[in-house]
Amino acid sequence: MTTALPTAPPPPSLTAVDGLTTNPYGLTPEQFEQLGTELDAIRGRVLADRGQRDADYIRGVIRAQRGLEVAGRGLLWAGVVPPFWLAGTAALSLSKILDNMEIGHNVMHGQYEWMNDPKLSGKQFEWDTACPADQWRHSHNYMHHTHTNIVGKDRDIGYGVLRMSEEQPWKPYYLGNPLWAALLATFFEYGVALHDLEVERIAEGEITLADKRELLKGIGTKVRGQALKDYVLFPALSGPLFVFPLAGNATANIVRNLWSFTIIFCGHFPEGTHEFSEEETANETRGQWYHRQLLGSANLSGGRLFHILSGNLSFQIEHHLFPDLPANRYGEISVEVREICERYGLPYNVGPLHRQFGSVVKKIGRLALPDSTAFSPGGLARGIGAGLGGTVKRGLSLVKRAPLPGLGTRTS
Repeated sequence: MTTALPTAPPPPSLTAVDGLTTNPYGLTPEQFEQLGTELDAIRGRVLADRGQRDADYIRGVIRAQRGLEVAGRGLLWAGVVPPFWLAGTAALSLSKILDNMEIGHNVMHGQYEWMNDPKLSGKQFEWDTACPADQWRHSHNYMHHTHTNIVGKDRDIGYGVLRMSEEQPWKPYYLGNPLWAALLATFFEYGVALHDLEVERIAEGEITLADKRELLKGIGTKVRGQALKDYVLFPALSGPLFVFPLAGNATANIVRNLWSFTIIFCGHFPEGTHEFSEEETANETRGQWYHRQLLGSANLSGGRLFHILSGNLSFQIEHHLFPDLPANRYGEISVEVREICERYGLPYNVGPLHRQFGSVVKKIGRLALPDSTAFSPGGLARGIGAGLGGTVKRGLSLVKRAPLPGLGTRTS
């Protein structure tokens, strides 16, 4: 049985009430409406033009990914020879990157539903990573793409463990921001898998692990399957030389994790990207919804191979505007989107990988420290109080939920 494909709701009507209060570039209601009309026209034109070249593209990428996987695993069986191990690990790493970025991510966005090919159906696709596909379709397709960069709604802002916005109140825990970021990058597939677990709410005592029992069951099943495949089955096929494919598989997974983290964070958190509050995004018009996607995203410049390995998420601006368009079209329409931004006086945040990632690293370090207001006695007390308050709250939560002898679980 397959589940329905969760997707972000369509952008709001052009005639919705004007409720946006964050308008740093001074667009008028008429300009917002025209912006929505122009971007709608791009989307409509590409939807009508989808065809054989898009099908050939994604099938070509899938063939390349499978070839790299077969070559990588084959070479790792002879991994006792160092050049074979290096080549096998590199091939398997590239295979996992393509599966994660250009194939899995984009197929599960429903970008190829129009082909009516069960192998490319976002409702049924499962990818080679720790996160169950059905959970990702909810946390990413719906939650992230509906509430892009809305603090308190978009859980991709910090993934529940990092402070990535000034609007997130500082706590002493965030002094570890650089360390938490390094760990998240290294084990990114597990961070994505645990996304819907809402670990920060569990830590605050708002919910318990018992509330997420079914979610944990799905994660456990997927993680076990991935671990058996990469760390037991394929290494075992090498007999006494199992350590070489084992190390190669582990390395390939880490390479994929680091690459995915880098591309995703460069698309969302470089300096210059904007965050929004729930109040200021209420009653958005369609033009205002597009405006939020433009201001909350950033692109990466590079060559064709770079864009393919990034899943074309190097065009994160275009992806946020049009998540259901075939990603191989983003490069083409980016020229038009950039021209529109120039005409409306809106920023088009684009730069090379080293510059964008450098600004992300700086932001992670800067937001690890208290804001200037936190250095005042009152601000410092609030920061420490927030950290201690969370601890007290968790303790009270445990007490409230502790079973009392002869009375069962205490709920009030």
